[in-house]
Amino acid sequence: MAELKFEIIKNIGVLSESSNGWKKEVNIVSWNGGDPKYDIRSWNQDRTKMGKGVTLSSAEIEKLRELLG
Repeated sequence: MAELKFEIIKNIGVLSESSNGWKKEVNIVSWNGGDPKYDIRSWNQDRTKMGKGVTLSSAEIEKLRELLG
């Protein structure tokens, strides 16, 4: 399996924190050197491990904002 490279460009905020210290965050992340995208997922305390999440383009974020009102 190829190594997954990421760079958190900007932390937008924390949605929640679990009892084990993992935080569900909204960030702007560049995956494998690609264009930065919005990303929602859980991270451990030092951001060396991550849970499954969702990555959205700017257009998808705008549509989500519209749908949520």
